[in-house]
Amino acid sequence: MKTDKRPMYQLIVDDFKEKIRKGEISGEEPVPSQIELAKVYGTSEITSRRALTELANEGLIYRVRGKGSFISEEYAGRAGTTEPKINTIYLVYQFVPLELFNHGFFGDLLRGLHEKCEKNQVAFRLWDLGEKGGLPPESDRSGWVLLPLAMETEHVSADIVARWKEEKRRFVTVHFYFPHLQIPYVIVDNMTGGYLATQHLLSIGHRRIGIVLTGNSPIEINQEFSLRLQGYKLALSQYNIQFDPSLVVVIEGAKEEFESGAQGFDRLMDLDQPPTAVFLTSDIKAIGALQAAERRGLNVPEDVSLVGYDDLSVSSFVHPRLTSVNQNTYLVGKRAVELLLESVSEETGGFSKDEIVPSLIVRDSTAERIP
Repeated sequence: MKTDKRPMYQLIVDDFKEKIRKGEISGEEPVPSQIELAKVYGTSEITSRRALTELANEGLIYRVRGKGSFISEEYAGRAGTTEPKINTIYLVYQFVPLELFNHGFFGDLLRGLHEKCEKNQVAFRLWDLGEKGGLPPESDRSGWVLLPLAMETEHVSADIVARWKEEKRRFVTVHFYFPHLQIPYVIVDNMTGGYLATQHLLSIGHRRIGIVLTGNSPIEINQEFSLRLQGYKLALSQYNIQFDPSLVVVIEGAKEEFESGAQGFDRLMDLDQPPTAVFLTSDIKAIGALQAAERRGLNVPEDVSLVGYDDLSVSSFVHPRLTSVNQNTYLVGKRAVELLLESVSEETGGFSKDEIVPSLIVRDSTAERIP
């Protein structure tokens, strides 16, 4: 009597996985056909066909017309071992103060990296290039997740990254990328983030919306802020609202500070026709704007709506609670580990890249605009 409650097709799938793991099934010979499987497991061809379909959907096997089904190279290479191809993943960075990892962006990234590594029984380590004086120990069992190597100075050069690639180092980049080098990367879709923030304000009736960025000028801002500005402009265009340069304020500085948000907010409010809503491209600036609004005797969101970016932990506790864009960097971390474990390389015909879509978290700092 059958006591296992799993469906028969699932029993076949799980049995196949175990045989692949033990090396009992070779990747060179075709796997049994659905007719052969039905006979081996004493079941119907409908069930055996379902099992083969599930194996194909999971990427364990692939089909060749006229020849049959074969074990995928990735899984054939694991036969006879229970150990992962990579046993240690390093988050490699430089000139990033450790306290910055308390920031929501980096904290969530670390959590995603660590949890995905733990799930796959892979060790996870931080590696500061400056402090360690060089790269992690060279090993064919390790991989890197490479952060921008400088936050307020220059990034690692393309030449250095190209050399690492020539050395056959296994790594992915997060938060930046070099398209011409075809190195796997994961980034956040900042343009969509800027669009979501602006579209939300438009959807609740605001038509005069300011934006506050950090940089030296509208031209000299970093890539993240530039993309958020593009998203802002795209949302306006989709609502047939003409872009007004006077509503774009760039506050000079290299770091996000409360005072930057306050200055940007004050400059917008001093206009002859001030905006009814402001998109501040970081929560730090948005909190500064909240403070500036209070000093001016303005109520948020009754007099002016505010949207931030980053969804810091504190943003859900300030008064009013801040509407913000969460960058979903937890998913960035998880996906970076997945790319490393997949080991996608030039030999497989390409490289993997991923853009994580952010989410808008609506709270109390935005309200419908009554004409």
